[in-house]
Amino acid sequence: MFNPDIHHRHSIRFKGYDYTQDGVYFVTICAWDRECLFGDIADGMARLSEIGKIVREEWMRTQVLRSNVVLDTFVVMPNHFHAIFGINKSVGAHCMRPNSQPPNGFEKRAHVGAPLRRQPDSVGSIIAGFKSAVTKRINEQRGTPKVPVWQRNYYEHVVRDDNDLATIRQYIADNPAKWTDDQHYPV
Repeated sequence: MFNPDIHHRHSIRFKGYDYTQDGVYFVTICAWDRECLFGDIADGMARLSEIGKIVREEWMRTQVLRSNVVLDTFVVMPNHFHAIFGINKSVGAHCMRPNSQPPNGFEKRAHVGAPLRRQPDSVGSIIAGFKSAVTKRINEQRGTPKVPVWQRNYYEHVVRDDNDLATIRQYIADNPAKWTDDQHYPV
């Protein structure tokens, strides 16, 4: 149970940034207790288990279910998932490139008094929908209702420009080959 006197969670989100706006985002989502559910790494390549294949399939469905989401590079690792995706409400499911600089008014978009629920079509709602769909399918397959598959939160990063995008794409591509050096590698 969350106790604010004991648990000191620090948000990594940009204060006042509108996570429903068009943009490119990088996320990392970890498996519950960082358990290696999704497969393994052999010869620098990710080999997905049946559960890992569900993660990949549900991520690919994200773009089908949400026409404003554009998928980019992603990888399903043994105990976590990395992905780059865009929110592009104006053109639907077409290729998009990130802006070369932060959006106008970047520092000034505050949501004072906003409700505590997720905004539709926001990064949070997209990731919540994905995590929920994966969990439901995995638990149906394993016969383990209500067993968590994912850790509570996820890491997110707003991709700022083409150099940032290229760096993150390379990080994702290199992740399987560098598995034993990865911070999520089981000790």
